[in-house]
Amino acid sequence: MNAGTRTLLIDGPAGAIDLALDLPAGAPVGAAVIAHPHPLFGGTRDNKVVQTLARAMLALGYVAWRPNFRGVGLTAGSYDEGLGETEDLVAVVAHARAHATSLGIGQPRLVLAGFSFGSFVQSRVAARLRALGAPADRLVLVGAAVSRFEVEPVPADTLVVHGEIDDTVPLQAVFDWARRQDLPVVVLPGADHFFHRKLTLLKRIVLDAFGAPAGIHGEAPPGPPASGRPQ
Repeated sequence: MNAGTRTLLIDGPAGAIDLALDLPAGAPVGAAVIAHPHPLFGGTRDNKVVQTLARAMLALGYVAWRPNFRGVGLTAGSYDEGLGETEDLVAVVAHARAHATSLGIGQPRLVLAGFSFGSFVQSRVAARLRALGAPADRLVLVGAAVSRFEVEPVPADTLVVHGEIDDTVPLQAVFDWARRQDLPVVVLPGADHFFHRKLTLLKRIVLDAFGAPAGIHGEAPPGPPASGRPQ
């Protein structure tokens, strides 16, 4: 993502998990684990929406972790319909929390963020962590693939962001999913599933939702148009 990005491998349930790690400029407040879109349709940790979420988390003071799902990059295993991917992210969370503690953060906060298929997996991870008595502090779900997967119910303070003209996951499907939970949805006018030309706005929405002070918004990185394939 930038010159300071580190890559590393950690042990996961199916073998190695290939991670990218970025540290914030100042003292970290916690860890953010960001999940990428569908691995069978070109999704990787370097997806532009994933990178935008990571930049927002870095600006907020979080250590940003971007794992590759099974079969992507150097991550072992193969696509497992969200089941094995959930297990892998639980392992990443444990590693990220331990890393935050090693940095001297007394009570590190944990944010789970995901785009499209990654949102589905993160909803499962969040449910698992709640069941274990160690819940995440906040969820950020972007382009949540509720029409393609059984996305779990999420806490009331979850930030849900969707594009108005998303033709991969229709906005109405997100409304139907959110309505059952009385969950607000932030809609980006004119945005498609990949948030073409809307990444700066997406970053600003995330920063504002976390109460970021003025002056740290910055610009999302430019990038080529994303594939139109469903993710």
